[in-house]
Amino acid sequence: MAITTQQLTQWKQQGRPIVALTAWDYAIARSLDAAEVDLILVGDTLAIVLGYENTLPVTLEEMIHHAKAVRRGVKRALVVVDLPFLTYQESPQQAMRSAGRILKETGAQAVKLEGGYPAIVQTVAQLVQAGIPVLGHVGLTPQSIHQVGLRQQGKTEETGERILLEAIALEQAGAFAIVLEHIPAQLALQITQKLTIPTIGIGAGPHCNGQVLVTSDLLGLSEKLPPFAKTYANLKDTILQAVQNYSQDVREGKFP
Repeated sequence: MAITTQQLTQWKQQGRPIVALTAWDYAIARSLDAAEVDLILVGDTLAIVLGYENTLPVTLEEMIHHAKAVRRGVKRALVVVDLPFLTYQESPQQAMRSAGRILKETGAQAVKLEGGYPAIVQTVAQLVQAGIPVLGHVGLTPQSIHQVGLRQQGKTEETGERILLEAIALEQAGAFAIVLEHIPAQLALQITQKLTIPTIGIGAGPHCNGQVLVTSDLLGLSEKLPPFAKTYANLKDTILQAVQNYSQDVREGKFP
């Protein structure tokens, strides 16, 4: 049975942790779904796969293309797609067009957008009113890399209070859950206890209602890991060794 946004809230109430990972293609999406990952995020960390330096160059067309492939591989998990940089910040109408395209063209069940400042909160409210489920995202927001960098956010009382208020505002606007990225664990705990909707942490400590990682970090395929990532396999070396073995066999006439 496919997972719904309402189930995530029920799991928070039951104390059942939510498992989330990213995917950008059919094969990985099928594997994540078979492993019973609850939420699959087609993140704008697609930039990694496309060789971009950060998430800013990723386009809506690229997100839709990859989200279609992911959705074809998923039967159980909730599929959420990132709205890329400058496809929703201009106006709620722009966000509506972008989010509408994602849901209509990919079959995904929800979108995610970054930030909790008033204009974004208004946009979230309008999307939700139009029937588009929204996953919020506060703390470190990578689309603001040139403004805030990639350092931990919310370390001072003032900035921590701002992030807490942003999370509350997103819940009031109708977001079904919120990603907390790279903030102190104690702040994540405070937000998680304050909200009735689930929090999904990435570099936000153990107190969130769920955790998400970038799958290429988990598999050991990324060139550079963020400080909060954990690698569960070293596929980079495995692939290198396999290709070297194949190459050697071809050159020595052992294959085919």
